[in-house]
Amino acid sequence: MIGNHWTWQSLIDGKMTLTAFCHDPTCNHSQKLDLTKLRDRYGPDASAMEWDVRPKLRCAKCQGRRVGLSYTPDTSPAGGLYRKAKGE
Repeated sequence: MIGNHWTWQSLIDGKMTLTAFCHDPTCNHSQKLDLTKLRDRYGPDASAMEWDVRPKLRCAKCQGRRVGLSYTPDTSPAGGLYRKAKGE
């Protein structure tokens, strides 16, 4: 993250997951986005903030533009947020 600004590379380095979900009540599709492909397309330092990403998205199922995003940190034990104490 540069300051308080996520980039594609900072999301990858932080082991974040970015999921897009359709707001259309008849669709409700969701999909985990491929951060590596997005980094390769837009560049590692391109903004990955919601207000920059959302306008570029379209639902893969219904083609709607009413798409939201969910940024999720890696919470697995190996992910670094939870580490076992020595001897556990």
